[in-house]
Amino acid sequence: MEIKDKKVMILGGFGLVGRAVCRDVLKEQPSEIIITSLFQWEAEEACQNFADSGVPMHPVWGNLFVREKLKDMSRSEIMDSPENRAILLKDVLEVLDAETLENSFLYRIIKQYQPNIIVDCVNSATALAYQDIYSGYYHVKRELAAWDENGKPGENLRIEMEKFLGTSYIPQLIRHIQILFESTCRFGVSSYIKVGTSGTGGMGLNIPYTHSEEKPSRVLLSKTSLAGAHSLLLFLMARTPDAPNVKEIKPATAIAWKKIAYGEILRHGSPIPLYDCPPGKAFTLSETLNKGGKAEYSTLSGNLKAVYIDTGENGIFSYGEFFTITNFGQMQFVTPEEIARYVITEIKGGNTGRDIIGALDASVMGSTYRSGYMRQYALAKMEELLKEHDCDSVAFEILGPPRLSKLLYEAQLLKLAGKTMAGVMAFKSAELSRKLTEIISENSELRSKIISIGVPILMPDGCTVLRGPDMKIPVFKYSDELPVTPDNLEEWTYNGWVDLREANMIVWLDRLHQIDDYLKSIDPEDTSSLYHHGLGYWQPKEELHIGRLVSWIFIEEEKGARVKD
Repeated sequence: MEIKDKKVMILGGFGLVGRAVCRDVLKEQPSEIIITSLFQWEAEEACQNFADSGVPMHPVWGNLFVREKLKDMSRSEIMDSPENRAILLKDVLEVLDAETLENSFLYRIIKQYQPNIIVDCVNSATALAYQDIYSGYYHVKRELAAWDENGKPGENLRIEMEKFLGTSYIPQLIRHIQILFESTCRFGVSSYIKVGTSGTGGMGLNIPYTHSEEKPSRVLLSKTSLAGAHSLLLFLMARTPDAPNVKEIKPATAIAWKKIAYGEILRHGSPIPLYDCPPGKAFTLSETLNKGGKAEYSTLSGNLKAVYIDTGENGIFSYGEFFTITNFGQMQFVTPEEIARYVITEIKGGNTGRDIIGALDASVMGSTYRSGYMRQYALAKMEELLKEHDCDSVAFEILGPPRLSKLLYEAQLLKLAGKTMAGVMAFKSAELSRKLTEIISENSELRSKIISIGVPILMPDGCTVLRGPDMKIPVFKYSDELPVTPDNLEEWTYNGWVDLREANMIVWLDRLHQIDDYLKSIDPEDTSSLYHHGLGYWQPKEELHIGRLVSWIFIEEEKGARVKD
């Protein structure tokens, strides 16, 4: 799409790649640019850098992975507060509800600015993986050991367990993608392009660069795992109807650079103080080593200064470090300007060959001609056996979800009641409810099959339920008892109960009329390849086909169609 006169939001716009992207976006004459960063000064400085462009610039700051209330808090401020921890755990680990979605900081800024294009330059994998679940494990392990010794859990165990759950990487990433998808769909984002990471700068399991962990580093491999999971989640998002055009550029090398200078060396934003410990004040090693140290070191005036190269999010490197990491046979590097050029080209519809979502589309195996051919044999063989054994084969509740089993069995009941589509539509809704109830009451074999796979049957009175020992719906998460409220009942029947109430019959009749209207709109003389689900597929004068009917519901009602072959 064209960038001219479009609103562009750059997530992580203060960073090395984000600035380069902003610079190139401005050349395309957007109507305005929204730049986000973690801290206020970063977002404002990034906007100030382009203040002379004449394009309105909006600075936005805060943590994109949490709700707005927590966006300006450090990780420790969130995790050390019982109230904040409870909010975080609810937002990440519970079902995504309207309250969680609408309080998300990412959702709110997309709603506020409603950009046409989003370029995501946040190093999401690093942000999540460096929360370090492995360190959390050791804290929990220590408290569990104390529990064993004392015979009862302490308050610290609860705290450490909550913190441990709060560092679970995959749930955080999944929630981020869910919120991103809902936000971009609701507010009309046309194009979303991610600048991702491979996690190891393009190197393998032999990577020598770690943070003093074992080699290869579990934390580093966690980052790579998240980077891969992120790409596949975006791959799914790109295959979802009504989603924006999704692409990802994934550099598999180091990225450099922002500045070369001489001055104070900053680590995590703070200068490195200078200390000294002459040989005469050394301490002798004993059986234990104290983290705090026993040497009589002295604090010198001033901080560490040297020549450095600023590589943005990756930090400040010395000459020796930069030479080593970018050398041939090591990570090497790519410049942010090259990445930005790929981003702009992909947004505008060009093909750089660097979009890994497109690469995945091109390389994954989809359905094949042979499978389509063999499917006909498989279905024919099953139909032959159905006739031979005079039985049905509706649902086993192994594939899931329970809603599939519920719909298939309701469709089977409709077929038994009216045989054909026209036969079912001849019923009034109240008559259809009575007829299906009669079938369930008299056909003990069918009734047994339904409740034996864990699908309850709600009778027409709305309060009488036929069930077996297992119910797939509802899911009893926190208690063995749940309140029966009107809302809960509607949720349960929708998700996995055969529903014999008249209201549900009205829904089924409406579906059949929609299909019938569609079939009537097709010219019987049209023998072209236009209709893949046409008259020949539905065969409306034949027996109602439960699989075709439920597929239609998933495709048309639930918008669950596959959009790429």
